[in-house]
Amino acid sequence: MTAATTIDSVDTVTVDRGPAEQDAILDIRNLQVFYSTPTGDVRAVDNVSFKVQRGEIIGLVGESGCGKTTTAMAILRLVQPPGRIAGGEINLDSVNLADLEGDDLRETRWTKLSLIPQGAMNSLNPVMRISSQIKDTIRTHEGRISNRELKERILQLLQLVGLPSRVYDMYPHELSGGMKQRACIAMAIALDPVLVIADEPTSALDVVVQRVVGETLLDVKERLGVSMIVIGHDMGLMAQLVDRLAVMYAGRIVEFAPVESIFNEQFHPYTQLLIESIPSIKEKKPLKLTEGLTHDLRTHMQGCIFQLRCPHVMDICREENPPMRALRSRHETACHLYDDDGVRLH
Repeated sequence: MTAATTIDSVDTVTVDRGPAEQDAILDIRNLQVFYSTPTGDVRAVDNVSFKVQRGEIIGLVGESGCGKTTTAMAILRLVQPPGRIAGGEINLDSVNLADLEGDDLRETRWTKLSLIPQGAMNSLNPVMRISSQIKDTIRTHEGRISNRELKERILQLLQLVGLPSRVYDMYPHELSGGMKQRACIAMAIALDPVLVIADEPTSALDVVVQRVVGETLLDVKERLGVSMIVIGHDMGLMAQLVDRLAVMYAGRIVEFAPVESIFNEQFHPYTQLLIESIPSIKEKKPLKLTEGLTHDLRTHMQGCIFQLRCPHVMDICREENPPMRALRSRHETACHLYDDDGVRLH
């Protein structure tokens, strides 16, 4: 990959791959996604706000059920009942996606916003050749195009993601897991979107293929200038792939910073526990566990949402919800443990 960071060196990351400050391609403001149940709404995403700059890769990381994929589905307007977008704005190139319906929404998908799904085999049609599936995407949005032109475009896409031309006539079951995932990447960028969301793109792959897919994503970003949101659990992979990292817990972002900053200095106790959970090949150390359970997301918790599992909980944590504050340059966190200068109080 372009950033030669290994899992064992994530605590000393010094690279800076972030783009210069500029207008955001995506601006999420106070996004709320609730799931209706007979006993009340589950607040799966609760007042999430963040921006994605042009040409930037943002990582969303956290344990299962923290709201990462639900956030992505809300951006794509793919939240299914009983889920619903309960509030907030999803501004893509100054257009609020939350207000789009029908043809306007269909036109936005693929052309401006696309998805690399988590399970490539489950996303590709098993009875259609790879070329036919990409053709459908292009023709649906661009109308009638000659077969010759389509073939040239598809072969260029396959080459861009590192696939041989023979994949053009192959079926999904004839491809390896990594090749299927790269075929999904080719489909996602077929219409030159400005933002691509990758939902755990390497979760079902071995470590060697994970690296290949990660390098493919970075290459696509560099060549096309596309912005990305990458969802995952693997902190080591995030260290090598993203520009800024958002740590989610119980439907909220608790820490958000450039990747080198967050791996060198973590402020939120949950982020510290995530970093400590990364296995090392250099030394043996006991597995770090987080005690307790997430609070019931159907109820409003007074104070900090991590208080039931935090090893440093204080009285104020049970009374006041900590706001997101910038404790370092571009490094924000929501925690009562520090003053405004980032000095630990407890």
